[in-house]
Amino acid sequence: MSFEDVLLSHQRLCILRHLKEARGYSANESLLKGVLDDFGLHASRDLVSTVVAWLDEQGLVTRAFPREASIVATITQRGLDVATGDATAPGVLRPGPASRLLKSAGGA
Repeated sequence: MSFEDVLLSHQRLCILRHLKEARGYSANESLLKGVLDDFGLHASRDLVSTVVAWLDEQGLVTRAFPREASIVATITQRGLDVATGDATAPGVLRPGPASRLLKSAGGA
């Protein structure tokens, strides 16, 4: 697996985890870019748009286009399952066991 593939798998999981915690389970691509940047997973807006489109194709998010050049991603139930480690999806990093422990303890 190349470094680029590893980075993409981390970016995909990071987006899913953010959407899981977001109000309305949704966020626009500008906010998602900021989240990736905050976690050291830097991405251009174009790449964020591409990643969100890929997650949509996998059935992990849905996309809405409220305005031209604006994308809002909303996590699906399958995306929630992948974000928490209850399911896996090829191309998305599987969360570590600490994430599952926090979930079962009622944490994030």
